[in-house]
Amino acid sequence: METPPPLPSRHNTAIHSGPVDDNPPTLPPRLPNRAHVTVPAAPTIHSEFTPCPSPTERRVLGASKLLPPPTRTIALGDKLPPARRAAPSDSSDDDSEDEDLKGTGVDMLPDSSRSSRRPPFIHEVHEGYNIYNKITVELYTGHVRMSGTHVVIGHSHKIRLYDLAVQDTPLWVLDSKEVGVKGVTITSVEFRPAEERHDKGRYAWVGTKEGHILEVDIKSGQFTGAKLSAHLYGVIHLFRYGRSMVSIDEAGKVLVFTPDSEGEDIRLSHTQPRVVRITEKVDFAKLLGGMLWTASRSDKAGAKTPAKTPIIRVYDIFTPGCVGRTVLPTEHVGPVTSAAVLPSDPERAYVGHEEGYITIWALNTEDRYPKCVEVMKVSMSDILCLEGVNNRLWAGSRSGTISAYDVVPRPWVVTNCWNPHPGMPVMKLQVDPLGLECTGRLCVLSVSRDEALRLWDGLLSYDWIDQELMKYEQSYSQFRDLTVLLVSWNCDAAKPDSLTGDPANINFLHDVLMSVDSPDIISFGFQEVIDLESRKMAAKNVLLTAATGGKKHEEGVLPGLSEKVTGAYRRWFDKLLLAVRLAMPPECPYTVVHTESLVGLFTCIFVKNTERVTLRDMAISTIKRGMGGRYGNKGGIVARFIIEDSSMCFINCHLGAGQNKVRTRNADIAGILEEKTMFPMSSESVPFVGGGDGSAVTDHEMVFINGDMNYRIDQRRDAIVASVRANEWESMLPHDQLLKEIKYNRGCRLRGFSEGPLSFPPTYKYDRRSDEYDSSEKRRSPAWCDRVLWRARVPSRVEQIHYRRYEANVSDHRPVSSAFKMTIKSVRHEIRQKYKSEVQVRWADEEQKRLAVLRAFYVSKQLV
Repeated sequence: METPPPLPSRHNTAIHSGPVDDNPPTLPPRLPNRAHVTVPAAPTIHSEFTPCPSPTERRVLGASKLLPPPTRTIALGDKLPPARRAAPSDSSDDDSEDEDLKGTGVDMLPDSSRSSRRPPFIHEVHEGYNIYNKITVELYTGHVRMSGTHVVIGHSHKIRLYDLAVQDTPLWVLDSKEVGVKGVTITSVEFRPAEERHDKGRYAWVGTKEGHILEVDIKSGQFTGAKLSAHLYGVIHLFRYGRSMVSIDEAGKVLVFTPDSEGEDIRLSHTQPRVVRITEKVDFAKLLGGMLWTASRSDKAGAKTPAKTPIIRVYDIFTPGCVGRTVLPTEHVGPVTSAAVLPSDPERAYVGHEEGYITIWALNTEDRYPKCVEVMKVSMSDILCLEGVNNRLWAGSRSGTISAYDVVPRPWVVTNCWNPHPGMPVMKLQVDPLGLECTGRLCVLSVSRDEALRLWDGLLSYDWIDQELMKYEQSYSQFRDLTVLLVSWNCDAAKPDSLTGDPANINFLHDVLMSVDSPDIISFGFQEVIDLESRKMAAKNVLLTAATGGKKHEEGVLPGLSEKVTGAYRRWFDKLLLAVRLAMPPECPYTVVHTESLVGLFTCIFVKNTERVTLRDMAISTIKRGMGGRYGNKGGIVARFIIEDSSMCFINCHLGAGQNKVRTRNADIAGILEEKTMFPMSSESVPFVGGGDGSAVTDHEMVFINGDMNYRIDQRRDAIVASVRANEWESMLPHDQLLKEIKYNRGCRLRGFSEGPLSFPPTYKYDRRSDEYDSSEKRRSPAWCDRVLWRARVPSRVEQIHYRRYEANVSDHRPVSSAFKMTIKSVRHEIRQKYKSEVQVRWADEEQKRLAVLRAFYVSKQLV
């Protein structure tokens, strides 16, 4: 046996230089035990031995920044060590996936689940205006302003003047040659102020690329003034404020035109402007409350960092000798595109940005310069234009929608959202304060990339009329009750013939169907009908979808029952059909009205034959949420129909798995609820809510959601299991993720839904054919994954009868069911029309009150 080499010298060990003592030496302190690891030598150390620090000098493992902690090295051919066992708190399903890219951040956007999707057409309230006019505004090179029924459009060297009360073709087309200038290009348009009421909105200034400013009388169709070469560069902006006009050119020169005396209007021929200098080449400029806001796309703070923000400069241009002040958003946002002030909240300004952000700025500061107080993410698309309209903030997006936000609650609420220019970005939004005086209405115009001009009712009168009309619904409708039974089960790829052995398995479907007396509607929603972990099954689904272009329905086969991929859906359909026939009386037959499947999801809805004749507008659709919306292992099947004059929607969903994937689940359900083109548009409007046409989930009067929602319990597994064994699972309810999201997350789209008391133990995750919770290596924590929720426009019209689970044990989930008593209506349309006429008369008075408030606001802000 070889003698080991001597230990290296220690710093704090005393070295004896005297004679050797006969007594045995004192042993040094015993070193702490170490794991059997091999520490690779550092490449910079070449000496055979290095001094080892004493135990008192050693740092805590991981605290040193000089060398990495010891690592395990494995020789070639050695057996790999066992995988480290995950802690129970980090458990996740095999099928849990990364954060859904498609839904990232969706759960924190403004709530649009109850928004009205009816376009607020102006002509439906004010006769004589055709919303489908043929007026076009050239993209990027066309400039438009509106005053009452008059519209001015400048493009190239021509000015087109319209009067919408007469026709939608130009009354006059003026050419700049008439004032002695040729080859000009119009770059801006704005109405100048006037002292006399009949002159307000009559005279428009036109700026050109050559630096000229021209004045046009829109009623006579003539040029009434010109200031040639007012600027050396192109006039890119014109603004009206009080009795003054402001022009801005590309080089940063600002001219402020103010009349010399009271009672006099600005005249281009003799009014001398005051010059103000700002930064050149601004991409955004807006006059808010007498302060000029500017920004440039290339001007950013922290440009080389992820937290870069646009630099906004604010100028008090009506104060001589002003110097611009730089202000910054408090968080990362995209370039500035627009800004607005709300008449209902004049102390704040709202600035729109690309990347879907809106920043909120306080205006009532001590030095009068704005201060950013909040940043809101409102859209996944760029915000291109903003306008404050009455008490709503209107925003036009690159996705082609106009949204009206209620900015009081948090998160914001989308009260209206419509698509005025299908597929075309909304490039311009303008509110018309001058029209309040001459037409007695508040009009908003929009222009999109399709170059079409559209006009909208700024007071959203149709929504007010609908809300008032609903107060009389009891008077013009008849009501009756129906019974609905919903069944939800993640069957974990179990086959129908596996329901054997235990009586709970054999009698499962019979017990479910007998849980409520003679239901009028029975909806079965199953999840994981096929093995989601099977690569072969996944490949067959993908290949079939690619081969059929997404159209998987075979001719002569009910939707969702094709056997090209698997026969599992057909087997379960046959099983359910037989169970319903056996459980229900022969004199009360049922008809299947909906079937559909989606990569494991399966929906089958039965309706009594006596009610089948009252059904119409039946439709069913699917939405994929897995793999960023490309695969259907997560998602939903959505079915709808109308019974008499009540619309209802049934959602069978399977949301993202994983203990910590709460945001993924929130994004999944938000994506399902807010999909705007789920169904074909219906020709009826009375059965739907919010001005909807039935194409979206939120258009329906009653919505039911069931499925494996995968929300977990935020507690240790041992604590959950102990509570269940002690029949004290109610103590886990405060830790249920779904209940917490509904209570605390203001952006959760399920906040408007109801759920019955969870009076049964968690339904997930069991060992198959056992009553024991997961005993596998992963030891997943029990949870109430399987849920049933509902929402109704009138909450009292849906009453839950029961909410329970069943003990079929062939899956790792327990089935659940819920029964409801639902009240449906039949509208007497003649009586309804009578009440509607009365409400419209009351709206005329309400409209005048609102217009008076708006008129006072615009006067106080010197905009009229």
